[in-house]
Amino acid sequence: MKEKYQKTLLACYLGFITQAIAANFAPLLFLTFHKSFGIPLGKIALISTVFFFTQLIVDVLCTNVVDRIGYRKCIVASEIFSAVGLVCLAVLPDLLTDAFAGILISVVIYATGSGLIEVLCSPIVEACPFEHKESVMSLLHSFYCWGSVGVVVLSTLFFAIFGIAHWRLAACIWAIVPLYNVYNFMTCPIEHLVEDGEGLSVTGLLRLPMFWVSIVLMICAGASELAMAQWASAYAESALGLNKTLGDLVGPCLFAIMMGLSRTIYGKYGERIDLMRYMIGSGILCLVCYLAASFSGNPMIGLLGCVVCGFSVGIMWPGTISISSKTIPAGGTAMFALLAMAGDLGGSIGPGIVGIVTQNAGDNLRRGLLAGCVFPIVLVIAIVVLRVMHAWQKRG
Repeated sequence: MKEKYQKTLLACYLGFITQAIAANFAPLLFLTFHKSFGIPLGKIALISTVFFFTQLIVDVLCTNVVDRIGYRKCIVASEIFSAVGLVCLAVLPDLLTDAFAGILISVVIYATGSGLIEVLCSPIVEACPFEHKESVMSLLHSFYCWGSVGVVVLSTLFFAIFGIAHWRLAACIWAIVPLYNVYNFMTCPIEHLVEDGEGLSVTGLLRLPMFWVSIVLMICAGASELAMAQWASAYAESALGLNKTLGDLVGPCLFAIMMGLSRTIYGKYGERIDLMRYMIGSGILCLVCYLAASFSGNPMIGLLGCVVCGFSVGIMWPGTISISSKTIPAGGTAMFALLAMAGDLGGSIGPGIVGIVTQNAGDNLRRGLLAGCVFPIVLVIAIVVLRVMHAWQKRG
């Protein structure tokens, strides 16, 4: 019985790898877009904004749309959107008179697919009859990390061997992953967390205090993760004097590896580890990492803080999903969509706050990262509150 759901699990693994491709491939080409199409760097920065904003919109729409259309149709559509968007990225900038418009259209298309993946893969796996679901969920989310590392490393190797001029071919090659996964999602068994009409509505969820704490936790998890991840390359370049390529490999790549290790370790040994304690310890470690990056006079220690931060935030997103699924079993698709929206919101807010403080402090990135300490502090408080509420719920 459980063996037949291994195909479902494989499809969701590839789904998160697809999301990693969508999130990480285009940023590798920002300078190429600037030089090839003459797009100002100010406009280039909008590409990431459009990507995350599109995901946020998809998260909100999913609260009402997915249950009507059905999980299978929506998750298959997610892979099609992702593949079409990557192919469009290779084609549209040259076809349209405005190359930037072609890039943004492509980004919106594959970001739509990425948003659907983010909302749907977790409840699809949660509905499968696996034991130790917290471990399975953590391992599932680790594939986003490994996918991110793979995209950066393999794309960098491709550009080194064949030249950056062939980036269009690379985009088409990456599109093969979601195209292949269309077949997986069309043929694998897919269950539902709750029966039709039995899931809580958005209004019903918003009446639950525990859900609000989960939302705060997800916002802080997304902010703690992305605030450090998106500035890790700049930190590596400024603190160690590395060039852009090495900065990307040393900063974001090592960050993603450590985040993947954290999720894999819990995925392997999760049944022996108390999830709440693991999350509290991870939150404290995250704060220490932010402080190390902010105050250490030794560049290597500061960079180590950036990298180890990846390990500390790894469990936060999947851990919150697992706790919410267990404590609010009738949450349904609406709960997963709102949690994903909260994580994306945090991922948008975190880097922005660090950037604004950095700029106002005379481009002092250490000051910006010091401001980022607020996210792990609130995160730890939210976990403690959630732990207390969870204990009360058990007694009740």
